[in-house]
Amino acid sequence: MNASTRTAPLAFVGDALTAAGFRLAGVRTFAPQPGEERAAFAQALAAAAAVFVTPAVAAKLEPVELERALVAGAPLVAIVPAPDQVRGPPPFDPAERVRRQLGIER
Repeated sequence: MNASTRTAPLAFVGDALTAAGFRLAGVRTFAPQPGEERAAFAQALAAAAAVFVTPAVAAKLEPVELERALVAGAPLVAIVPAPDQVRGPPPFDPAERVRRQLGIER
């Protein structure tokens, strides 16, 4: 599915409270129950030109699935912090990903 056939310009996948705020801004939202994160992420990818995902949801996805979506470019995927989550490292380390792609050992 290309961006021109998607039904919403933006989608959010994450907790219900944060989803409510995104919904007020006109964003299509998905607040999956535990164990439903992968399905909600797939629905969001199919429905929007850009998808925002919380770190908690991103952590529940298969790393390869998340990385594939992040580098695909269409739809654009971004991991956004949720206010109820403790600030910490992202579920993946961008610097480590670059080192791995370049074949640089630590």
